[in-house]
Amino acid sequence: MAGVIASGNHPKSQWPGVKAPWGRQYNEHKEEFTDLYDMDTSKRPYEELVELTGFGLAPVKHEGRSVHFDTESQGVVSRAIHIVYGLGYIVTKEELDDNLYPIVSKRRVMALAFSMRQTKEHVAANPYNRAFNSDYTGGDGVEMISLLHATKSGSQSNHLTIAADISEAAIEDLIIQIMGATNSRGLKINLMPQSLHVHRTDWFEANRIYKSVLQNDTANNAINVLRTTNAFPKGIKVNHYFSDPDAFFIRTNIPGKTGMVGYIRTPIAFTKDKDFGTDNALAKATERYIFTWGDFRGLYGSPGG
Repeated sequence: MAGVIASGNHPKSQWPGVKAPWGRQYNEHKEEFTDLYDMDTSKRPYEELVELTGFGLAPVKHEGRSVHFDTESQGVVSRAIHIVYGLGYIVTKEELDDNLYPIVSKRRVMALAFSMRQTKEHVAANPYNRAFNSDYTGGDGVEMISLLHATKSGSQSNHLTIAADISEAAIEDLIIQIMGATNSRGLKINLMPQSLHVHRTDWFEANRIYKSVLQNDTANNAINVLRTTNAFPKGIKVNHYFSDPDAFFIRTNIPGKTGMVGYIRTPIAFTKDKDFGTDNALAKATERYIFTWGDFRGLYGSPGG
């Protein structure tokens, strides 16, 4: 199916007097959800991402006394259930009788595959679109990007301290915040930015900020520190399914499959059958997956000013 979709061609009519569908299949964006998540497969009905808190700092051991024995405990548990998405189309008996199946079915299966791909992109973008919405919470009881993530050492934040639109200063402030991250016990961790994710309306501004040779939008003869330090080794990623034009996000180098994770439970499958009552031909596509998050340190962001 993928080869058919990628071609972008429409079938030519093989019947005199019957015109092929007008226009061409629209070009699709490349897969963008893979920029937002670490992808994996699954054989389970649901996924649980479990945080282990580690140990605290070592206290002084006094002469003649035992060392302090700490306990590694379970932290936040995030659970997400796999969901099935499906869509189908019908080729009527009359279309079959008129020998139009090769034309209409090829066109409709292309449209079906397009819709399934679009569905996955929208579902994948939803956690980002809801990242600042307290109606959509994670395992720690708050939204994905929050000032108040509860940990063993107190509240921690992956939210820009003062919400702001994308700018050089806002990006630098968020990176500084990332570099000061700690684990659940308050110990310093080597957390660094990896990629910047923006709405299409911020695409040009993000590139101006990051790729200017000198400091962006100033008369200062200063280097562009973001570019010089390669602040985003995986680059700037635009997502056409983000709904908020002001929000921007930074993914970090958190250990794989602990932060933003996508699981494919059942790959997309195309099947067909015949309806006994109508003699219509039926075709459908189904796919089962989830997009979720565990450790909030995998993503930082700002909703805009």
